[in-house]
Amino acid sequence: MSPESLIDIFREALSVIVLIVSAIILPGLFIGLIVAVFQAATSINEQTLSFLPRLLMTLFALMFLGHWLVQTMMDFFIEMVNLIPMVIG
Repeated sequence: MSPESLIDIFREALSVIVLIVSAIILPGLFIGLIVAVFQAATSINEQTLSFLPRLLMTLFALMFLGHWLVQTMMDFFIEMVNLIPMVIG
């Protein structure tokens, strides 16, 4: 196996990781920004006010994107299993 093909596999793995993590994190980040602007406008300094909406949005993102996230990971895993003969020999 050439080093170039190993780098391609590693690059693809990192792109799948970034895609999956950003699909979970970005909605919570967006809601956190909205809550932070609301807190700044009203001078409310309550930590739980910013934590709970982000937590709920992350849970909703996992609920609604769960099927797609699992399918993406399964596709990558199947591709890696199919590449085993090329990696070994």
